[in-house]
Amino acid sequence: MPRYEYRCRPCDDTFEVSRPMAQSSDPATCPAGHEDTVKLLSTVAVGGSAASAAPAAAPAGGGGGGCCGGGCCG
Repeated sequence: MPRYEYRCRPCDDTFEVSRPMAQSSDPATCPAGHEDTVKLLSTVAVGGSAASAAPAAAPAGGGGGGCCGGGCCG
């Protein structure tokens, strides 16, 4: 079951709630009982390194398929 992280505005505490994805946008009450909370973005969703964001390199030589790389032209 996914875990969602929330921050309580009155006490500035962060906490996690496990719930089904269908309930991901439902309000959450902090452990101290405050209802003024905000759901935080997951670091998994916004994280990553520049290396992982770079496009993959094209495969090296070897032709195969297509008119320009497979040797079927002229």
